[in-house]
Amino acid sequence: MSLLELLAVLFSAAGVWLTGRRAVLCWPVMLVASVLYGVVFWRAHLYADAALQGVFAALSLYGWWRWLRGVRDEGAVQVIQPPQGVMVRGVVLSVAAGVLLGGVLQTWTDDPNPLMDALLSTFSILGQMWMARRYLASWLIWLGVDVLYTGLFVVRELYLTAGLYAAFVGLAVAGWLQWRAVCVITEPEKPPFE
Repeated sequence: MSLLELLAVLFSAAGVWLTGRRAVLCWPVMLVASVLYGVVFWRAHLYADAALQGVFAALSLYGWWRWLRGVRDEGAVQVIQPPQGVMVRGVVLSVAAGVLLGGVLQTWTDDPNPLMDALLSTFSILGQMWMARRYLASWLIWLGVDVLYTGLFVVRELYLTAGLYAAFVGLAVAGWLQWRAVCVITEPEKPPFE
């Protein structure tokens, strides 16, 4: 465990907690966490996860912008239930992209868990995109991702990060319950990256 990993854990935990509370401040906090974890994962040879942090940094800026536009009068962000077609397309695209990325990682890197690393990365991108769009289903994606990441980080001997992701499982359940209580809107069918 390094000081860098400890800081990444603290910023990540704060960011997820703020997200569950629908606070716009979650996005700049997660931006800092992404930069810190980018370095931690690169040093652990988890290249897809290191690159993922760059994507998370960009999605943090996008989410910050989207949420600033979606704040209600009481200061909380409005939660949306996406159409079923959006959810199915997102999952199918994430699996396909994960399998392709896994092949790339297996062929050209020393990643010890290329397919798992790749699939978790692509589903993390999906979860983050859905979070930025304020989709209730984003919490279910994060629940599955967090369970699997906990095991991966134990295998990679990133024990503090594994503990964080184990805690994220509980935060994902709590976030889903909190968001479900206020979710009343169904968004009309749109292209997945609009």
